[in-house]
Amino acid sequence: MQTDEKIAKKISKFLSLILRHKPEIVKVTLDKQGFTNIDVLLNHINKFGNLPFLITREAIDEVVANNDKKRFEFSADGTQIRAVQGHSTPMVDRDYPIKTPPNPLYHGTARQFLPNIAKEGLIGKTRHLVHLSESLETAKKVGARHGKVRLLKIDTEKMLKDGFVFYQAENGVWLTKTVPSQYLTTFDGQTLDALLDDKFKN
Repeated sequence: MQTDEKIAKKISKFLSLILRHKPEIVKVTLDKQGFTNIDVLLNHINKFGNLPFLITREAIDEVVANNDKKRFEFSADGTQIRAVQGHSTPMVDRDYPIKTPPNPLYHGTARQFLPNIAKEGLIGKTRHLVHLSESLETAKKVGARHGKVRLLKIDTEKMLKDGFVFYQAENGVWLTKTVPSQYLTTFDGQTLDALLDDKFKN
C-alpha cells in the first residue's frame, strides 16, 4: 500500500534528522560510513521516536526510492540504510571518492549571509563538508530555504590548482572542506570583497 504523501515527507525529514544529525534521539548508532541496521532503526523509531504513526519497512522502501534528492541508500545486501551526505554527527566520517568537478560549481545562499561569507568563505559549520551543485536550479532551491536567494559561483579550476580536494556523494552532490572567499563570485561576476567595502549592491 502506497504511503500518504504527507506521511512520506514526515518520514523523510525524520530519517534525515536521525541518519544525519541526531541518531541518539532513537538510541541507534551509525558506523563511520553512516550505515545502521534497518530492523533496529525501525524498532527504535517506533519505540522512541514519539511519532503519531508507525513506520514500516515498506514505507522506508518508498521514501528511499522516491526521494527526489536521493538522500538515502541501502547497503548492497539491503539490511542497512544511511544518508549519503549532509552529516553533522561525530559518529560518521565518510570516505567519499575524490573527483574532479566541472567549473564552475554553484552554491545557493540567502542575502543576509553574504557579509559573513565574504569574510569567512563557505564553511561546513555544523556539517562536515560544504555542499556544492552543478545545477543552478538545485542551488536556487537550497538558497530559497533561508530567504532571498543569492547564487555564488565557485572557481573550481583555480581551487584545484591551489591544492583543494573535491568529493562527490552518491546522489551527485559535490563536497569540499571549505571554499575561501577568493574563489567565490556572485552570479553576475562580482567579487565578494565588494561586500566588505560596502560596494555590493543588492
